[in-house]
Amino acid sequence: MSRNRSARTPDHRSTRGPSRHEAAADRPVRDTAHDLPGGAHELGQNLLVDARVIHRIVDLVTDTGRPLVEWAAGRGALTLSLARLGRPVDAVEIDPRSVARLGRIVPGNVTVTQGDILRHAPPYDTYDLVCNVPFHLTTPVLRRLFTLDGWQRAVLVTQWEVARKRAAVGGTTLLTAQWWPWFVPRLDRRIPAGAFRPRPSVDAGLLVVDRRAEPLLPARELRRYQRFAAAVFNGPGRGVHAVLARQGLERTDLRRWAREHGVASSALPRDLDARAWVSAYHLSVR
Repeated sequence: MSRNRSARTPDHRSTRGPSRHEAAADRPVRDTAHDLPGGAHELGQNLLVDARVIHRIVDLVTDTGRPLVEWAAGRGALTLSLARLGRPVDAVEIDPRSVARLGRIVPGNVTVTQGDILRHAPPYDTYDLVCNVPFHLTTPVLRRLFTLDGWQRAVLVTQWEVARKRAAVGGTTLLTAQWWPWFVPRLDRRIPAGAFRPRPSVDAGLLVVDRRAEPLLPARELRRYQRFAAAVFNGPGRGVHAVLARQGLERTDLRRWAREHGVASSALPRDLDARAWVSAYHLSVR
């Protein structure tokens, strides 16, 4: 009898009993990280084959105790390592060849779903998400991720410059600023191009995003705050002080805001941190 679960399509979900989850932790899982050929170029796949990076990703979700969702599972090197945690794993992959392979090698606590990660609806109320992001899908994946409820930590492999920007290293971006009141991104490490097969032309970065236990703004303020952030980022003016003044903020309020948040007179929108953004927003809606 096969020890893996059947691959499933988005239209059919298998159900799992707790006993299967508990038994999975005792099943042997073969490490195939260095046996995998390169990913399919037409799908934008660069498979992660460096065991040190794989172990670090697993470490980042080891202590959370939550079910796991893996987007873009590829041929299973990361999937198998996540499976060793003994928790439910939902592995999503669009390539039917990789799905068939995963269905043969995964243990019983892993369910394989063939589907588009940009449309996938995770089956858990609360979970952590892991993704070796296809580089050409980075922005759509992040936008999809931020609109999903339930996940508490996301561990993402992205292009190095994208990881730096999303973690606000050297200055933030509009996308980061628009979601900062609800999520905390941080850069864990740089991943050399040699950690992948086929080898990409640029290095990658390991980006960790945590949902704030106490958001800086209520969810009902999301759209209004995001419009404010976009207006500030794209608005005319020499520096953030001038831009905010054009948004209707009083000069006295601006001076007090700048002192409280250490905002220099020459600062640009990219130089603000999350709390400075939220404070400026509050001043704009008084």
